[in-house]
Amino acid sequence: MRGGGGGMMDDGGVEHAQIPNSFGHELRACLRCRLVKTYDQFRENGCENCPFLDMDKDRDNVVSCTTANFTGIISLMDPNRSWAARWLRIGRFIPGCYTLAVSEELPEEYQVKTACLHSCKNCDATL
Repeated sequence: MRGGGGGMMDDGGVEHAQIPNSFGHELRACLRCRLVKTYDQFRENGCENCPFLDMDKDRDNVVSCTTANFTGIISLMDPNRSWAARWLRIGRFIPGCYTLAVSEELPEEYQVKTACLHSCKNCDATL
């Protein structure tokens, strides 16, 4: 599959994130989980770790929730066993390419939605 499309498990879940199909200036990193893909990959498929950011449904969300300002890339194959994943605090995410550091923060309106998704089941926060 061109561009290292995300692999699917038998139950329909994603086994691994898309691998960037280019390593040029078009790379972007998700501001929440630090997954690295191209702008087009985020626009077409969203973020495998953060589907609630709806990047595949709204192009403005790709711009708001990703950045081209990041440092380094690490390929994560087995997040549960990787000391680097634990050190970078990305061990709970699916295998893929991640940045070592981002220089921006997720906008506040998306942080609220993220926090709400993790803290309450009856949340009606919308973007």
